[in-house]
Order: sequence, then C-alpha cells, then structure tokens
Amino acid sequence: MNGEVIVDGDIREACQGHNVAPDGSDNNPYTVDHRNHPGMFNKTGHIGFLGHGAGLKFRNVRVLDLTKTPKGKKK
Repeated sequence: MNGEVIVDGDIREACQGHNVAPDGSDNNPYTVDHRNHPGMFNKTGHIGFLGHGAGLKFRNVRVLDLTKTPKGKKK
C-alpha cells in the first residue's frame, strides 16, 4: 500500500501443496482453517476484492491477463 509491501507469501508453500486433505477427509491439517479448498490452485476463475468492514475503496486497479502470450514468444 502506498509503495509498501503488505503481504508477501506463497500459498503453495503455506499449505504445503495440499488444497485437500491427503486422506480424503474434511479435516485438512495443511490449511490454516483446516478445511478443504479444492479450487485453490485453479488456473482460471474470478477475482474478488474483499475487506473487513465498511469503507473499502480501490483506485487504479489493473489486471494482467497471464494467459496471453507476449508478441514474438511461443508457448
């Protein structure tokens, strides 16, 4: 915020790559809330702007489409 890093983390590292419990149960020991999150590593989806309480505002939001290939590069 205002040029300062607020959060710098890797979700794959934090949950050790387990978006669902390895034993198939509903209790996932690798996520903070111990719940399964099957869509956590989806490559496409929606963006949500969320906050705590009222008064949240955004300005100059830009989204980069990472599915597009830069000119002159091949996938």
